[in-house]
Amino acid sequence: MSYWGIMLKRVDTKLAVLFVCLGNICRSPMAEGAFCKAAQDAGLECEVESVGTASYHIGETPDARAIATAKKHGIDISGAVGRQLQGEDFRRYSHIFALDTANLAGIRSRAPRGATTKISLLLDAVPGCEGQAIKDPYYGDDTDFEIAWSEIEKGVNALVERFLEDGVQADFR
Repeated sequence: MSYWGIMLKRVDTKLAVLFVCLGNICRSPMAEGAFCKAAQDAGLECEVESVGTASYHIGETPDARAIATAKKHGIDISGAVGRQLQGEDFRRYSHIFALDTANLAGIRSRAPRGATTKISLLLDAVPGCEGQAIKDPYYGDDTDFEIAWSEIEKGVNALVERFLEDGVQADFR
């Protein structure tokens, strides 16, 4: 369950979505917040969470700039707590979305044999953006966080649309 405590309406079978970036303090918590809001607005029920592939920020809240950017768009991600991708995530989540290609490779390399979760890039859901990464804004400024937010929002809106059209079995590869 998301830290917002929101459970959304089930589609076919359990829909559970995990967003992954490197440290789980910028892009992935913004994606979690944006997806949760878009899904809730569309009446789509699912479990939503975010993690990092690295252990740099376990137990930390998101970067202040990520919090401010999300808040500017009406979403509070300040309660998120960073955690690292775990083996159980490949069983718990129906879909895992990486925010960039390096983390996508890291996720795939950690996937246990026989994992059934669908793994792809977030922007694979957006026609014409397949294979594109969302640039890490961490070493940038507020403008970089706004750019990342815009790309994330485009991705999560496309995801919600695809899940509503195709159900939980939607494949983004």
